[in-house]
Amino acid sequence: MLAEIITIGDEILIGQIVDTNSAFIAKQLNKIGVSVYQITSVQDDREHILKSFREAEENANIIIITGGLGPTKDDITKKTIAEYFNDTLVRDDAVTENVKRIWSHFVNTIPSQVNLDQALVPSKAEVLMNYQGSAPGMWLEKNGKIFISLPGVPYEMKELIEDAVIPKLVKRFKFPYIQHETVLTYGLGESALAERIEAWENHLPSYIKLAYLPSLGRVRLRLSGKSMDKHLIQIEIKHQIELLLPQIEDIFVGFERDESIEAVIGKELIALGKTVATAESCTGGKLAESMTAIAGASQYFKGSVVSYATQAKIEVLKIDPKLISKFSVVSQEVAEAMASSALKLFDTDYAIATTGNAGPTKGDADADVGTVFIAIATRDEVFSERFSFGNHRHQVINRATTKGFEMLQKEILKK
Repeated sequence: MLAEIITIGDEILIGQIVDTNSAFIAKQLNKIGVSVYQITSVQDDREHILKSFREAEENANIIIITGGLGPTKDDITKKTIAEYFNDTLVRDDAVTENVKRIWSHFVNTIPSQVNLDQALVPSKAEVLMNYQGSAPGMWLEKNGKIFISLPGVPYEMKELIEDAVIPKLVKRFKFPYIQHETVLTYGLGESALAERIEAWENHLPSYIKLAYLPSLGRVRLRLSGKSMDKHLIQIEIKHQIELLLPQIEDIFVGFERDESIEAVIGKELIALGKTVATAESCTGGKLAESMTAIAGASQYFKGSVVSYATQAKIEVLKIDPKLISKFSVVSQEVAEAMASSALKLFDTDYAIATTGNAGPTKGDADADVGTVFIAIATRDEVFSERFSFGNHRHQVINRATTKGFEMLQKEILKK
């Protein structure tokens, strides 16, 4: 069973917003055994939309459309869907009442006619009630193909996918079982890793595929199995991982399971009852931002000092000016002093510190652009590593952040 996702809106095509809807929909479809054949973004243009519908009908069994369902004149998806299905728009009383309810509770005014016209839907459509907004979802069928139109507002779309679309698809069809297992490795490049595990990869069964996903000093190995036999996939993927792990023991740090490394670290800290803090210079708070983006981070993340300027390191973190003068602000000694200070300041079990030169100029230090020192402090020791992350500012910051999490996780896994 194949699906195609079509996102409608000029705002996507001009880069004004990032299309996160497609990623969410694809992931939810994959969980029930539906493979996404293609993701397409189109303009708010009648001919372009109709063309995408025709092509999608040739490609896939399930076509999911998001966007273009608002009340303004540039939102033309509903009218174009009606045209494609040779249909007319009719007023749905339940949607009308839903619009009035939303305006009564959240807007505190009487909805205008343009808002009430959100209740106009193709007569052939089954309405998927959107209790979070005024634009309903719509389910239509043509030539054995299913078209599902959803609002583009992410939280409205997500609720409809989870509460209406996925349950309806599961009830309607029998899908194959799909399982992904992602192994996280650090410190070895993609080509070297591929060479190391070549023999193992060559003996994978045909129903299990391996993908290499490299990024910023890490390589994720994703095993994907697909079959109508759920038990077969579960047993075989488990077996293949057992064969793989001894070959990558020195670079293996865990399993992703749809989670970022900072989320994995958070769970590990909670399980151990431990806490962490950060002292950041060149990363400018990105470590702290990434950790606090995880729900429940307050259980293990105690705080951060973004000591971007040299004076802040001296005044806030109490780094000895003589240490900075002797070794430079970008140095192993200063990184370790920052980590130790953050550990003491926040009374934590772990602390990460970063100091470096992200560029484009050398700033307060003489270190080459791209030079970064990352330190980890625990209640027993403090250590650091020196890195050279290139000469692109954002790349340096992102790589330093990733490497900091890598070092922290390796330290946590020792416990």
